[in-house]
Amino acid sequence: MPKSSKISITLLSIIFLLLLLVLSEGYLFAMPRVQRRVLPNRLVLLVVEDHSLPLVTLRLLIDGGSRLDPSGKWGLANLTAKGLLLGTSTQSVTTFREALDFMGASLSASINRDTTVLGLRVLKKDLDRGIDLLMEAITQPIFPEEEIQREVEKTIAAIQSAEEQPGVVARKAFRKTLFSGNPYGHPLEGTKESLPEITRKEIFQFHRTYHHPNNAILAVVGDITSEEVEAKLTPRLSQWPPAEIPQESFTATFAKEAETLMINRNITQANIVFGHKGISRGNPDYYALSVMNYIFGGGGFGSWLFENIRVKRGLAYSVTSYFEPTKYPGSFQIVFQTQNASAREAISVIRDLMDRIRNERVSQEELERAKKYLIGSFPLRLDTQSKLARFITQIEYYGLGLDYPERYPSLINAVSREEVRRVAKSYLHPEKAILVVVANLKEAGMNGPTR
Repeated sequence: MPKSSKISITLLSIIFLLLLLVLSEGYLFAMPRVQRRVLPNRLVLLVVEDHSLPLVTLRLLIDGGSRLDPSGKWGLANLTAKGLLLGTSTQSVTTFREALDFMGASLSASINRDTTVLGLRVLKKDLDRGIDLLMEAITQPIFPEEEIQREVEKTIAAIQSAEEQPGVVARKAFRKTLFSGNPYGHPLEGTKESLPEITRKEIFQFHRTYHHPNNAILAVVGDITSEEVEAKLTPRLSQWPPAEIPQESFTATFAKEAETLMINRNITQANIVFGHKGISRGNPDYYALSVMNYIFGGGGFGSWLFENIRVKRGLAYSVTSYFEPTKYPGSFQIVFQTQNASAREAISVIRDLMDRIRNERVSQEELERAKKYLIGSFPLRLDTQSKLARFITQIEYYGLGLDYPERYPSLINAVSREEVRRVAKSYLHPEKAILVVVANLKEAGMNGPTR
């Protein structure tokens, strides 16, 4: 490795250690008080007062993400979310956007595997109008045919463009293979084949099925008092009628055995995803796994993966591992890029490290460093209105309790070296892993199986 690179890594390590020392002193951070209320229509309302800026942030979370796309209609949840902002029964998409621009407000709609989220950020003086637009979007969308078609075309163009990005190709192939027959397996945005098959009627139906207050959580964070919430928000929110939400049947299927997918591209860097079945967010081992994964590959410069893949061997600029916490079991992934010729070596090192952490106890120093970082960095999740709104909707969605920030340090501190080894042995399975390699396969020497 060049001398300059070694110096750079040393400096980064020093900065990282200093950051740990600073953050480790901040774990006694107290989260602002959250006022929780369930309205008569069963909408869960969470309010946090923050008068530091004349702004209010609203985050509406609906239990209706891509996992609920009907078979063959991949992308329906995403199109429905996008369609909420394409015009209402009283306003065209143009006048709707102009109203937001006039106030300097932002209103977004997005989805993930589990949820649909609408986010509004508005000045305090324009709060009344902002709430009107938010409620109009969620209760009176018209999903205009021309605008929906334009959205479909734009999404297909983005999918086609992504096919030239080897990292995206690798991640999609991994998910499709791991989540075989699983609602988490298809792309959020849908596919080139599925999107043209989705009708406006089906979009309306998805909206009518899932977008209801008794299936939603609303966080309000900012320059607003509980009295103003009662006067300005509650009457409008209470007019949103509830409806029966269908019982969900989720089949958590996964690939039954290890599989290697090699995808040939004329590129200099191999893009690799290696992983297997993960956990749900509600798994009681979540905290022990957080500590274990930080030590193994999620802790950046101090992790085993970084030390062995980047520092000792110079095989990759960056490498990371993570558990994808979702409502139902998700995935565990190791993601990195390396020169084609070094792909086999890097994969071999990763397998060896997975075996090692499954069978050896981590050091006390590694354990303490992981705990200090996880606890000390916790307040960074709450340092803006948007982050705080996201955080409180998530703890409500996963049923963690409003006292979760106070309990989090003890949950992490309770993790022992033996616990780290136990969860590594229970949840890391290199022998069952899905390996996806997007590379110049001839240069990588991967014309056949890697094992």
